[in-house]
Amino acid sequence: MGIRLGQVDYLNCLPVYHALEEGLLNFDGRLVKGPPTMLNRMFLEGELEATPISSIEYARNSDSCLILPDISISADGRVASILLFSKFPVTEMEGKIIAVTTSSATSVVLLRILLEHYFHVEAELVPHSPSLNEMLAVADGALLIGDDAMKAYNQMGGYGSGLAVTDLGEAWKQFTGQMMVYAVWAVKKDFARENPASIENLSRLLAASRELGKEHRKSIVKKAHHKTGLPQAVLEEYFKTIRHGFNRNYRRALSLFYDYAYKSGIIEERAKLEVWGEKND
Repeated sequence: MGIRLGQVDYLNCLPVYHALEEGLLNFDGRLVKGPPTMLNRMFLEGELEATPISSIEYARNSDSCLILPDISISADGRVASILLFSKFPVTEMEGKIIAVTTSSATSVVLLRILLEHYFHVEAELVPHSPSLNEMLAVADGALLIGDDAMKAYNQMGGYGSGLAVTDLGEAWKQFTGQMMVYAVWAVKKDFARENPASIENLSRLLAASRELGKEHRKSIVKKAHHKTGLPQAVLEEYFKTIRHGFNRNYRRALSLFYDYAYKSGIIEERAKLEVWGEKND
């Protein structure tokens, strides 16, 4: 049986998966699409061999997982697809209710960290399905991610100028000076130990697919436009914004995120980054 590989069904993964979807590279496994929280669950329950996993879920399960090298979903500052829409400026959200998307794990934690340590605001976070109108009918703010966030922002004309919009990637950069790593690709340690050749091939395949994605940017923009209806100029800018590397700078930024998650009591200990193919102390 081929590897069952998760694919976040948002634009931020498209540059990595385009070559696999279009058959430009040979992948004898199966792509399984879904929102981050669904893929997290499927992976942790053994229904996927590998997947992009929300950064915070890697931290919670680092004892049993390995990170694939050189690949992530990240942005250095503005991310454009993780947005807090609010009826008040975020610094005035003390005691207010914020509806947070059920599609994401890392983004909700990032919001909690920023509210506590950067904005110094205590608000109530309430899970809600991702619909801006419905969220704002029951709350003072709404956290959306991925295509939902981008489409909502693009349609802002319909909401008038009454909403404040906070880009969480931009806020994190202002707060820490660091980029933000939203997801890493992970495999289970047991599976990797038993199938090292498969994991090595998958790691190389993802890297090759990511590089091909850079060469097929125009096709990816067209595909993204067809999928979402977003203007091509918005999409071209977005694909320049999202990054898919995982070098030392990315790792330092991710470790800092884990430090703050630990300070906020969200994780019980600071997670170690264990990367496939590297010796870990």
